[in-house]
Amino acid sequence: MSLFRQLWLAVIASTVIAFAGSFVASMLTARNYLEAQLAIKNNDNASSLALSMSQLDKDPITIELQVAAVFDSGQYASVRLVNPEGKVMIEKTSPPMAGDVPAWFVRVFPIDSQPGQAQVSSGWNQFGTVELISHSQFAYRELWNGAIKLLLWFIVGGGIMGLLGMRLLRRIKRPLDAVVGQAQAISERRFISIPEPTTPELKSLASAMNAMVDRLKAMFSEEAARLEKMRREATLDSLTGLANRAFFLNQMDAALSDDDAAPTGSLLMLRLADLAGINRRAGRETADELLRRLGATLLELTHDKPGAAAARLNGADFALLLPGIQDPTQAAEKLLDTLRDLVSAGMIDSERIGHVASGIYLHGQGIGSLLSRIDAALAAAETQGGLAWCRAESNNEQRAITNADWKKLLDGAIETQRLRLIEFPVAGNSGQLLHLECPLRLQASEGGEWLAAGSFMPMASRLSMTTELDLAAARLALERIAAGAAAVAVNLSGESILDASFRRRLQAQIAARKELAPRLWLEVSEVGAFQHFEEFQAFCNALRPLGCRLGIEHFGRQFSEIGRLNDIGLDYLKVDGSFIRAIDTQPGNQAFLKGLCSIAHNIGLTVIAEAVQTAEELATLPTLGFDGATGPAVPRN
Repeated sequence: MSLFRQLWLAVIASTVIAFAGSFVASMLTARNYLEAQLAIKNNDNASSLALSMSQLDKDPITIELQVAAVFDSGQYASVRLVNPEGKVMIEKTSPPMAGDVPAWFVRVFPIDSQPGQAQVSSGWNQFGTVELISHSQFAYRELWNGAIKLLLWFIVGGGIMGLLGMRLLRRIKRPLDAVVGQAQAISERRFISIPEPTTPELKSLASAMNAMVDRLKAMFSEEAARLEKMRREATLDSLTGLANRAFFLNQMDAALSDDDAAPTGSLLMLRLADLAGINRRAGRETADELLRRLGATLLELTHDKPGAAAARLNGADFALLLPGIQDPTQAAEKLLDTLRDLVSAGMIDSERIGHVASGIYLHGQGIGSLLSRIDAALAAAETQGGLAWCRAESNNEQRAITNADWKKLLDGAIETQRLRLIEFPVAGNSGQLLHLECPLRLQASEGGEWLAAGSFMPMASRLSMTTELDLAAARLALERIAAGAAAVAVNLSGESILDASFRRRLQAQIAARKELAPRLWLEVSEVGAFQHFEEFQAFCNALRPLGCRLGIEHFGRQFSEIGRLNDIGLDYLKVDGSFIRAIDTQPGNQAFLKGLCSIAHNIGLTVIAEAVQTAEELATLPTLGFDGATGPAVPRN
């Protein structure tokens, strides 16, 4: 039985007990009072009748008429005249009456009407004794009316007390509900605090729960800060904050091979001339400042460019990866301007500055051939002397397609439903299927090729058309689940969840087939989730009650933001493939990923590795704490 119901029963029981006690006490008091009044009335009326009879002649007819006159008034149950020897001379009686008072009430509260007596004299002699008993029906009626009034007052008072009690109980229940909600939120991996009520007992409870949540958050933040430091040490250059060579090559590999990567992009390389000479002539502090400024410029060039990455490959070589950008002129000119500023500041000798090379890459191209082309262009730039930029030659660059062409292509595909999902298995450590990862494919034209998401989603984002594509992906996923798929995961773009109308439409679409929702996994990229975090939280709050599994894909590059995930109730994380590549040979990344899995498990998240390429990588993952994996190395059943 709930506490609220128990409190209600306690209020009702106390009210009933109070009414019963008051009712019995009141009825007994009233009955005693009425009996006393009847006794006084009987005595007074008997004395009056006796006085009247004493003044009259004592012939039987006159005396009987006098008695009958009193009895016929209807107020008396019995009128008797008894002579001095105790013989009844005249007696008038009527049956007992209770009027309209219930018989059970008469039995519970009987009224005893005591007879009134008075002496009838004849001169100086006693003629007889008059005994008179009044009817009790009037007393019963008064007692019954008093009981009814008392009951009505208690009903009104009980109703008022009930309303006040309800308000009081609701006031008590509100903070209890908040504590229950907080506990449920913790079970859903959402660590929230609640307002503390003014009631001391409830305040101590809420305070203890809030203190527990704060401690969990503090532990979470401390562990996250430690792992973020570990991640930076494993993947970044300590001086410039750029990616180190190993991590950058992993990012390049992902850009060239991942299914959702852009179909083309640019790679730039910058080489400082005679860094050792600068270090020797200007000093180490000047050389370090020079490197930091170059690093800051490269990081600036990656801002607001999804998938972009900058790295320090070795002492004097830097690289910049720009997916989706076929004309790197702006970035190259920015690097050249920075070099000129360094010359103006006296950090670099004007005769020996640095050189820049750039080239266009295509999805599926090998890293080796791409780096060879860029390196050849860099060598050509070095032969020019001074400050130079050379473009690498390429015969396989894609023809540029205008925005209007893309809009026509996307509109046609959506209108004619030239969309489908392909599937990749996501398996647990023991080989069991967790779900099918189903990226969207779009057919460029009737009977034409099917384009990967990386080919059309960037343009859909630019043209604000991602919402229709994402709704179509969710619809296709539900249809596949209805057809018998165990579980299906689809990824949604960050631009879509930014749209409140999309969130409502998606919620309605899933709610219409709510029985399928527990097998639907919805994921948003790390960039989209953190870039629009409030909207992402609203997205989670809207879909979580439907039973969908919610997650973040490509996670890890913004690991420092993980503390923001402790109150949105996610179900899983998919770790970016750039951290997974060659994980069996990278102790630094292993330590970071082991800590990431630990902290994710502490808040109840499932951790899945993306883009697992080799059997060695797959075998290493369970030792680090991963719950599952996807990629070429995961066998299809």
